[in-house]
Amino acid sequence: MKIEVPIVSAFVDGDAGGNPAGVVLNAEQFSSEQKQKIAAAVGLSETAFVSPSKSADIKLEFFTPTQQIAHCGHATIATFSFLKQNGLLVRDRSSKETIDGLRSVNMESDSAYMEQRTPRFEKLSEDDLQATLQSLGLAADDLIKGAEPMLVNTGNSFVVIGIRDSKTIKGLKPDFDLIEKLSESLDLIGFYVFSLDGVGDGRDAGARMFAPRYGILEESATGMAAGPLACYLREQLGMQKHEFTIEQGRWMATPSPSVINVRLTIGNDNGIENLFAGGRGSIKEVVHLDL
Repeated sequence: MKIEVPIVSAFVDGDAGGNPAGVVLNAEQFSSEQKQKIAAAVGLSETAFVSPSKSADIKLEFFTPTQQIAHCGHATIATFSFLKQNGLLVRDRSSKETIDGLRSVNMESDSAYMEQRTPRFEKLSEDDLQATLQSLGLAADDLIKGAEPMLVNTGNSFVVIGIRDSKTIKGLKPDFDLIEKLSESLDLIGFYVFSLDGVGDGRDAGARMFAPRYGILEESATGMAAGPLACYLREQLGMQKHEFTIEQGRWMATPSPSVINVRLTIGNDNGIENLFAGGRGSIKEVVHLDL
């Protein structure tokens, strides 16, 4: 069987960069094993599979080259951008069904914003904290003052780590075996490492994402991690804003600049009630596969 897989870069910065994802339509015809095979053949960090849903506008499943995951930010943005640009999405207020529930997705012109859950914060044990620093070759003095690394979850779990200066974050040499081991023990997608230093005008932070547990050494835009980071910046670092702009991908060995916007809904108690992370998607190419 021959199939076409559009490749869509999500969270593009201007007209370039972004994080590419495969988008497979009419995915109800494929078994889970076939979807995993397709994702491996596409070879990107995630591929999205679109099927009909009885409870939302579409059903979305996400596969890395090695396994299925519950959510993927950039593949969601890629999918909804592709559907909108090809006249396959009739409403700007849309929704997706995933393996662990329903989420809203709102379109604003050619940008998509996906809903994430209220954040949950968890401190690391001293052993896990020391192992985290070791895995990145960091000392405590390299961290932003007052920015204790923490596990943050808005649908997926990430360890968020703030680094004092951009020179250090650019020069990281991660121990991917140790990061994978920690990600397994803490049930993480991966490490989201950020700095407030050296970012572009109007940007709140720059980040790098390491997820070897899912076959991703580093990726250029991670919407499901930018949401937790925005919550961390507000709740842990006291940045009292409702909207954050996160850049990612500029500090990779092969740069692919990306930008992710995160909007927080703040309740009467000044706590975060919900959030939406979004950006633009751009169709880059179509890959043809023999299944």
